[in-house]
Parts: sequence; structure tokens; C-alpha cells
Amino acid sequence: MSDGHVRVRNWDEFKRVVSEKKPKSLVYVLEQNALSPNKELTTLRIILMDDKRYYIFLDFPKGQFLRETGIPLHKDKNGLWNLDEDEVKGILKKVFEKENLEIFSFWTT
Repeated sequence: MSDGHVRVRNWDEFKRVVSEKKPKSLVYVLEQNALSPNKELTTLRIILMDDKRYYIFLDFPKGQFLRETGIPLHKDKNGLWNLDEDEVKGILKKVFEKENLEIFSFWTT
């Protein structure tokens, strides 16, 4: 296996990769939406490390939810759309409950 990363473009495919690779943990990052003039924290990046390769899944907003995962967006006190970190972590834990994964925020690892 070569070094590098693989971008997984579909949520169901990413879940299949997780099931196949059987990692011990996943890392997620809440990122600013570069296309937004307000730079809301509305993009979700999930990273799976397997041997020397990273599998990366990105999810973007569609309305008031993320397009693939369906995670809801919430308005902050300034009226900007954002993801709730605790909610994202809880949803990911529930989705990957069967795999018994630890879920970490990139910023707290």
C-alpha cells in the first residue's frame, strides 16, 4: 500500500471502508465553508488512518443539514450556520457504534 490519501465521495462508501478496515478510531474536523462569505463552520471532514494511507470523507451543507450524513446545522448567536461539536461527535458514535470506535475531534487529540 502506498502513502497518501483517498477521498471517499459517498457516505455509504465511507461507512463500508470503516467496516472493512476496522480502525480503532476516527478523527473529525469542523471546517469553515470556504464558499460562504461568512465562513461558517459548516463543513465536516472525517479521517480514517489505515496503515500509511488516509481515507477522507467531506460533507457539505444542503439547506439546514449536511448533504450526506444528514447532521443538522444550527444558527449561532450571530445568525451564522454552524455544526455543534458535541452533536457531531454523538451522531458519529451512534453511526459507528457497531464498530466500537473512539471518535476524536482533530482539535482535541
